[in-house]
Formats: sequence, C-alpha cells, structure tokens
Amino acid sequence: MHIERAASIAGGDIVNLTRIDFGLHSGTHVDAPVHFIDGAAGVDSLPLDALVGPCEVVEAPDLSRDSVAAAPPAERLLFKTPNSELWASDEFAEEFALLDGGAAELLVQRGVRLVGVDYLSVGDEQAHQVLLEAGVVPVEGLDLRAVGAGSYELVCLPLRVVGADGAPARAVLIRR
Repeated sequence: MHIERAASIAGGDIVNLTRIDFGLHSGTHVDAPVHFIDGAAGVDSLPLDALVGPCEVVEAPDLSRDSVAAAPPAERLLFKTPNSELWASDEFAEEFALLDGGAAELLVQRGVRLVGVDYLSVGDEQAHQVLLEAGVVPVEGLDLRAVGAGSYELVCLPLRVVGADGAPARAVLIRR
C-alpha cells in the first residue's frame, strides 16, 4: 500500500488531500466471479442482499469439509479459525487454513450465499471456482479476533468498482 500527501494546507494548498494506491484484494475484501472466471461478472454486479443480513460466526479448528458440515444452517457464514492469530504478525503466513473444493461444494449444497474467512484467501483455486460459479460471495481478510461465535447481522459493503475482480469492503457485525 502506498499513501501520499498530494496537497497540504501547511504546504500552501487550500486543502489537505491524500492519494492511496493498493490492490483491490488488500485487507478485508470481496471476490467477484471475474477474479477466477474470465468474462464473468465484476464486483459491481454482486447482489447487495447477499452482503447484508443475518449471519453466523462459527469457531472452527480448520476449513475442512467436516468443519463446514458442523456449521449451523445459514445463508451467510463467517469462519473464525486459528488463522485469526496470524493477524498478530507483520509477515504474510504461507500456511493457513483454506477451503478445498469439497468443502466449497458442501457450502453451495447447503445454500450458503456468502462465506467469510479470517485470513487473506477463502480457499484453493478449486474452492474459488466452485464458490464463484455458484454465485457465493467470498469475503476474505476478516479480523475476527474479538468476535465470538454466534448470530449477528452482517453489513458488508464493498467499493463499487465497475468490472473489478474484487473490492475492499467495510464489514460490520451487529450482535443479534
């Protein structure tokens, strides 16, 4: 991420103005189908009703098919795994819990519309393909360290970047 002060009152400008340059998959973000499917829809086509509504936060030891099967039925599932502890490090962790294709298929079969994870990728390539082809919205990079398991209202609003493969999002949980 690059942040630059483009104008400053102290420097004689009439306003303070800051520029920022970063990838659309930085921090908390959503993936759009075009991220893995050439020619598919961009982030501006994601249905807002999938991004806002009741959700369950599930504490799980990993993102295996068994952990997905143990999750309560819900249209929106956020998984809190040992990945949450990785946020304490300034270094990118190469090893972290990921969904595989089988776990992703189970989420689709269960009617999940949004799945969120507590690190920078929801899953391997096959998991992304399965989720995105089925219209499931992946939310990646959630910091769930201070969040307990349970029922919440999720408000996840990505920047509307036309045709983009993803977008930074502000995700807020309200305890139900």
